[in-house]
Amino acid sequence: MNQDAQLRIISALVDNKPGVLFRITNLFRRKSFNIQSIAAGPSETPGLTRLTITMFSTYGQADHVMKNVDNLIDVRAVEPFDSSNAAIRELALVKLSPGAPSTRPEIMNYVETFRGNVVDVSPETITVEVSGDPDKINAFINMARDYGLKEVARTGAVALSRTMKNKEEVAKW
Repeated sequence: MNQDAQLRIISALVDNKPGVLFRITNLFRRKSFNIQSIAAGPSETPGLTRLTITMFSTYGQADHVMKNVDNLIDVRAVEPFDSSNAAIRELALVKLSPGAPSTRPEIMNYVETFRGNVVDVSPETITVEVSGDPDKINAFINMARDYGLKEVARTGAVALSRTMKNKEEVAKW
């Protein structure tokens, strides 16, 4: 991979119709780009879905993909995000098998430090929910390796612009 490549975040507002997600992911495949993560959910506008796609690429490659996505049918808007112009968050569920009961208080201290929540406890496992920027999630997972990390499920990044769109941009949607 090119040394200028870094994690790029693309947000797309699309019509909530069958086949839209397939067309977008197929475009990535045709252009030989790997999607690092993709999150989709209803937007603030009924009938529209917001997609957040992350990929490792150069600026030029990401710009090329964005222009191609923007040309697809049912895509209303596409914009790039980075940590300086967006609020970026991710959610992870992390299952630990801590072993001896004496390690559980130590794990609970880490959960509090990371502002996580215990969502399930069994005699053998503890499942923790952690949300925040991807670096925070990675740090928690790295710490969890010392406490019997068993499973991880991550949502992938979701992002919203830190700036308000002007009325003309919103109206054209």
